[in-house]
Amino acid sequence: MTNCGLFVGLVTLDLIYLAESAPKNNQKIVAADYTVAAGGPATNAAVTFGYLGNDATVLGMLGSHPMTQLIKGDLEALKVAIADLDNNATEPPPVSSIIVTKSTGDRAVISINAVKAEANCESIPPDILQNVDIVLIDGHQMKSGKAIAQIAKSENIPVVIDGGSWKPGFEELLPFVDYAICSANFYPPGCHTSQEVFAYLNKINIPYIAITHGEKPIEYLWEGKTGTVEVPNIQPKDTLGAGDIFHGAFCNYILRESFADALAQAANIAAYSCQFFGTRRWMNSH
Repeated sequence: MTNCGLFVGLVTLDLIYLAESAPKNNQKIVAADYTVAAGGPATNAAVTFGYLGNDATVLGMLGSHPMTQLIKGDLEALKVAIADLDNNATEPPPVSSIIVTKSTGDRAVISINAVKAEANCESIPPDILQNVDIVLIDGHQMKSGKAIAQIAKSENIPVVIDGGSWKPGFEELLPFVDYAICSANFYPPGCHTSQEVFAYLNKINIPYIAITHGEKPIEYLWEGKTGTVEVPNIQPKDTLGAGDIFHGAFCNYILRESFADALAQAANIAAYSCQFFGTRRWMNSH
């Protein structure tokens, strides 16, 4: 049985370079490798979800600028559908330029997020949740995300958030969330430690909460029980998109596994992806 996922948020064009290091001021460097792909947290998660045998749709701002053809071509090849919140937009899509350090897999990113392109809720297709089994929201289209989360909650469709960092508006979205999967950089107002983040989210009655810590164990809170999930020990070649890939894999596994098992299997996929340059090549070898 094929599951259907809706991924709400940022759609970008990623220009990814592999180099010895990021350039210093006034320095020119030659990349050892490069790749171009559609990107953004929700988009990369959708690609992963689709790769694992599901139907994936990205809901975000795309528009009709010529550069969007690169995004559309990439996602079409991966069989990921696009629901555009503004077909008539003529501005270029957000572009991220990323330099991955060859020796460590660390990445430096400069980008424009969705702040300049916040869609109105009226742009949401009326049947967007038809046959959808799970929703992921990355917070980059907060108004649309909240509206969809409210409807999903009323229809008993599980809602996952990619809590990469705190964004204004999350406080209104979180009451409709079933799974809060956050990074170590996700700090709600007044929170400075993981324990405070767990307490904040638990007070909102989010039933499943997890915080990732890169290569360190994942912490989780589930039905009042705390625990950790080990992350595979690997030599990373590129950590770009690892969190997004983790979220997409989690959406796949949580539809048939326990919370802890879904976290563990998602961690395996994300760790594997870090052993390849770019956000796509791991799929050619998996």
